[in-house]
Amino acid sequence: MSAHSTTILKNSAAASAGALVAGIGYAAMIERNAFVVREVTMPVLAPGSSPLKVLHISDIHMRPGQRRKQAWLRELVALEPDLVINTGDNLAHPKAVPAVVQSLSELLSIPGLFVFGSNDYFGPTPKNPLNYITRPGHRVHGEPLPWQDLRAAFTERGWLDLTHTRRELEVRGQLIAAAGVDDPHLSRDRYETVAGPASPAANLTLGLTHSPEPRVLDRFAADGYQLVMAGHTHGGQLCLPFYGALVTNCGLDRSRAKGPSRWGAHTLLHVSAGIGTSPYAPLRFCCRPEATLLTLVAAPIGGQDADVRAGTSHPSVAVR
Repeated sequence: MSAHSTTILKNSAAASAGALVAGIGYAAMIERNAFVVREVTMPVLAPGSSPLKVLHISDIHMRPGQRRKQAWLRELVALEPDLVINTGDNLAHPKAVPAVVQSLSELLSIPGLFVFGSNDYFGPTPKNPLNYITRPGHRVHGEPLPWQDLRAAFTERGWLDLTHTRRELEVRGQLIAAAGVDDPHLSRDRYETVAGPASPAANLTLGLTHSPEPRVLDRFAADGYQLVMAGHTHGGQLCLPFYGALVTNCGLDRSRAKGPSRWGAHTLLHVSAGIGTSPYAPLRFCCRPEATLLTLVAAPIGGQDADVRAGTSHPSVAVR
């Protein structure tokens, strides 16, 4: 090989290494903190129902010192949602409960429903990232987290715990019949505790789960739930342009890693890409941390509209 060719190879290797370092730096320092609110309109309510604004938050993975994330969460109340849905993984540190409660304080004054995820029960641990691809069923638990304290704080302020429970509530004159399961990622789901047809009298029938495992989604769909909401996937967290998520960390296919989609003939699904990351994998690429403001509108008479519209994304929320 000529000296000229060797020089070209060395320069190419150096450029590739530089690009890799720059990409990791961007994913760790910029995109991981580039919080965004995504807006989606979903035609899911019973015909004749008035619109509802639902704020979906998930996978906060809070640590006490994350001031930027905490400030952004406090701004979300400016969106003026009618209902807040929290699909779990709020914690990433045993002393994070006060930070979560303070960050969500004003949202806790709005009607809310929640279920917990694996990282409410157990702290994060170092993991081999390749396990998400080569050993997706492998589970490693960290130290127990004070989920009971978080549950007490949420319920004392009026949010309803839907873990293996069916509840009905009225929001802006609309009747919502909701049910939830414990985290399928830990095989804690016991759908039989909430099984049965959804209430036909409700303006909205809503299912909640942390991990969107197909076995659970199938059960909600079979029972006639109009909308199922979940988190867990982080939207893939590390995505590729024009390809999307590499993995979902569950049985859900990559095409549904985040956002709205249809599950079966009559059920809509919304998966949050989440707000945080594990402290042992503090990276996001082509997958910004997000909360979602869903505007739920009436489905047309004769069936749900196939048009599920994703609206604008806002890099920040203006406090009004």
